Amino acid sequence: MNLKTKNLETDILIVGGGTAGCFAAITIAENSDAKVIIAEKANIKRSGCLAAGVNALNAYIVKGQTPETYLTYAKNDAEGVVREDLVYTIAQKLNQVTKKVEDLGLVILKDEAGEYVSRGNRNIKINGENIKPILADAVSKIPNVTVINRMNIIDYILQDGKIIGAYGFSLDTAVLYVISAKAVICTTGGAAGLYKPNNPGFSKHKMWYSPFNTGAGYAMGIRAGAEMTTFEMRFIALRCKDTIAPTGTIAQGIGAQQTNSKGEEYEKNYGIPKTSIRMYSTVMENQKGKGPCYLQTLGISQEQEQDLYKAYLNMSPAQTLSWLENGKGPANENVEIEGTEPYIVGGHTASGYWIDTNRATTIQGLYAAGDVAGGSPQKYVTGCFAEGEIAAVAAVAYIQGIVITPPDLQEVERKAEAVNAFFRNEQGLYTVEEIEEAMQKVMDQYAGGISSGYVFNLSKLQVAKRQIKDLLQLSYKLKAHDLHELMLIYEVIDRLYVCDTLIQHLGARKETRWHTFQENADYPERDDVNWLKYVNSRFSKGEVKIILRDLVKKDDIYEHKD
Repeated sequence: MNLKTKNLETDILIVGGGTAGCFAAITIAENSDAKVIIAEKANIKRSGCLAAGVNALNAYIVKGQTPETYLTYAKNDAEGVVREDLVYTIAQKLNQVTKKVEDLGLVILKDEAGEYVSRGNRNIKINGENIKPILADAVSKIPNVTVINRMNIIDYILQDGKIIGAYGFSLDTAVLYVISAKAVICTTGGAAGLYKPNNPGFSKHKMWYSPFNTGAGYAMGIRAGAEMTTFEMRFIALRCKDTIAPTGTIAQGIGAQQTNSKGEEYEKNYGIPKTSIRMYSTVMENQKGKGPCYLQTLGISQEQEQDLYKAYLNMSPAQTLSWLENGKGPANENVEIEGTEPYIVGGHTASGYWIDTNRATTIQGLYAAGDVAGGSPQKYVTGCFAEGEIAAVAAVAYIQGIVITPPDLQEVERKAEAVNAFFRNEQGLYTVEEIEEAMQKVMDQYAGGISSGYVFNLSKLQVAKRQIKDLLQLSYKLKAHDLHELMLIYEVIDRLYVCDTLIQHLGARKETRWHTFQENADYPERDDVNWLKYVNSRFSKGEVKIILRDLVKKDDIYEHKD
């Protein structure tokens, strides 16, 4: 097989048709007549983290709360290391974007007075099984937006220090697309599959985060030299055992407490309840021999049980099916919980591109929104909508007066040669699946995975770094027999780039700020004197270079200056 190049031009290219990508396209259409291409690896009708639906919007300013209180919550949960300017600009838009999606057709539950039904201080309940088709349908009606499904974007086109487009290949036909654009918005999501999962083998797809989000957006930015931030703030989800279904619906929806095998509530014994502490306390109880751990649902009412059945059918049907197959629902048996493998995701934690308040990255012409954008944890679905809107407005302003720059023909030829080389490679000793499994084993054992209780130290990270670099070299020798295999090769290459950056970030923060998320055995205590700052990085000449930056406050107007 040999891919033939095909040139496309557009005003704005959106890489990834998920939550933020769709909302960015809708916003561009509302504010300009710019032509837009959305490049989506799957199909935007059921792609990204909302593919299976969701039963609540976890970021909303309910009555009695304000954007300021939301910022305080996010800042406290992240132990002070957040971009206050980014979190605050998101919080200011949460309710506005929620109403916008409701107007598109999303069903938001309301009480007898017509008010949204809240779930805690920041959440509202929805019927969200069809949230992604609603967004996809809205995008499909925009004349100036072209959606190209089943296109795998693999790298940005970088010329004279600016992003002027991207390369991608079709998963259906032997075509390498060369897309020229005045601006690019990256909305590809975070990275799953870096670590050995809870359920290996044929069930390895049963994970918390979308298994098809491979960190491609991060990896493309890393290779292009964009500054990245806070990869060391990993996210490890506390989930229902085996199904890896979310636990917040139970914990917040019915107020279920975490208990050990002796029936003791334990979370309060490990400090002020926070996202990372819920996970950390469960790990510690198991290490003390007090597991299994549960969410205490035994004895809830039949009405509450039915509500849980319905809620999980909206977002994680496997959990409802598990209850029904076992013949014991949550009213008759506590729900066992466990931690997932670590993920890199900017929607729950703060990992991703280092951006300014307009969501511009450190490379001119490139914007980032949603899970791929760093600095602003706890953004969830509505926060991704808000960032998609902010990035879209900024990109529309940026392209005014800009003409499309055609890529250098020699560079295009070199890229085509590099892509087609995978079809010409000899069949080697390893398959892409074996490289991926080796990567996951290395990360699990040496970079703080499940088997090590999420703990790492510098010596282990040095082993991980060497082995990940070896695997990256081997990955370029892999052979592709078809377009699907070519995609798998690029996915594992992207994951390995993310692993390399993650390892460097984990080693750079010489303290333990977020238990389990970043559990440094060499430095087990939090150190505000030296580490109340951001750990950033740039990839240059084959190595990840660490950059430390001071905190940015809510009212600061941050601009990239160096």
